[in-house]
Amino acid sequence: MRPLEVDNQLKFLIGAGLYQSEEEIIQDALNCLLQTHPDYKLKIAMYRYQTEEMTLGKAAEIAEVSMETMKRFLMKNGVKPRLGQTIEEAQKDYLTLRRYLDERDCK
Repeated sequence: MRPLEVDNQLKFLIGAGLYQSEEEIIQDALNCLLQTHPDYKLKIAMYRYQTEEMTLGKAAEIAEVSMETMKRFLMKNGVKPRLGQTIEEAQKDYLTLRRYLDERDCK
């Protein structure tokens, strides 16, 4: 249950025409939070890496960092990286790394 003040602020933001829905407000707030705290992206990626079947490349993509940076962050936090245990995982990591490098080169 949300506090009344939060409900009121959500209604005011929508009523003023600044947002179309509560979901849009929440998404914008989350985006601002993650921009303000880039380390949160790393922590979210690490959590997902530990709790989901995910490659190192996918975790790096979620955190918006290089695979090397993600690997160092995992190791610094006591998480042993899984480096492409299968050919398919290695291929996914390769494609993710390539996409990351291509996007970086375009900027």
